[in-house]
Amino acid sequence: MPDTLASVRNDLALANRILAHEGVVDAFGHISVRHPDKPDRYLVARYLACELVQPDDIFEMTLDSQPVKPTNARFYSELPIHGCIYQARPDVQSVCHHHSPSVLPYCLTGIELIPVVGLGGTIGKVPFWDSRDEFGDTNLLVTKPEEGHSLARALGQHAMVLMRRHGATVVGKSLHDCMFRSIYGCLNAEIQSRSMAMGTIAPLTTGEAELCGAHSDGRPAGRAWDYWAMRLQKAEGVWPASGRRSKPAKPGRGSGKRSAAKRKKPASRRRSERLIGKRR
Repeated sequence: MPDTLASVRNDLALANRILAHEGVVDAFGHISVRHPDKPDRYLVARYLACELVQPDDIFEMTLDSQPVKPTNARFYSELPIHGCIYQARPDVQSVCHHHSPSVLPYCLTGIELIPVVGLGGTIGKVPFWDSRDEFGDTNLLVTKPEEGHSLARALGQHAMVLMRRHGATVVGKSLHDCMFRSIYGCLNAEIQSRSMAMGTIAPLTTGEAELCGAHSDGRPAGRAWDYWAMRLQKAEGVWPASGRRSKPAKPGRGSGKRSAAKRKKPASRRRSERLIGKRR
């Protein structure tokens, strides 16, 4: 029988590197997925930049964000974001936290991030969370359970929450769903910013956003996943540069090994040699 957990580890490692390649995360940011068989656990990488994550870097955590097995590995300080959301939302199967430059302007200004294109409909209504409201001055990191629970309350039943002066947290009912929303949520933010600079925008209606939100699940999400994975494989050098294998050159043709005697002389040179011969 296939090893489901091993497959999930592979997909999560790939998801980490895709997020880095697509510019959603840099050295910071993280994504997790709920355990496929044990809903009271989740899987997340150890303390690494997403671009470096491999399947062996994935660990099992309790919903209190403690490693299931004793280890000397170091983990992200903001794991309460993941554990507290999994506790509050049994429907959530994946959580991503990032600080994309396309989203940060909304975190700073408080301007509402809204669906403006079809693929951005998956973000739905996006609430804000401000750590100052409950915790005053902090280093902005969500490192304590009480902070994680507060963030989860602000998220509510939504799919994305903006964290003032910090970043965004995105959830999904599958890993692919979360990835789709994370990547196209950033694209939607970039398009919204550009459009507002040009003039008044006409965003999606509530009904349009709900209908377009289906893009993040099923076939569209799978198609996008295959596309991102292929782009990553090309970047990592594990994808052939061309879909066709080049045919080997036949001996003696195009190899540059023909002898000088068999190599045909240019017509201009042959005419010159004939003229010289006549003069002699």
